[in-house]
Amino acid sequence: MLFIVAALLLLGVVLGTVAHAPLTFTAVAAVVIAAWLGIFALRERHARRRVSSVN
Repeated sequence: MLFIVAALLLLGVVLGTVAHAPLTFTAVAAVVIAAWLGIFALRERHARRRVSSVN
């Protein structure tokens, strides 16, 4: 329960910060984060396929 409260508090702080940032900065940051998460997902998928083929 404490984890959920902390996560919601952090989310509120981040969203409050984004509300005061310029729209172009927010859009660029969103694209960078999305690309980072996409690359991470592809690397994880590739690593799991390699591990499962060895077994």
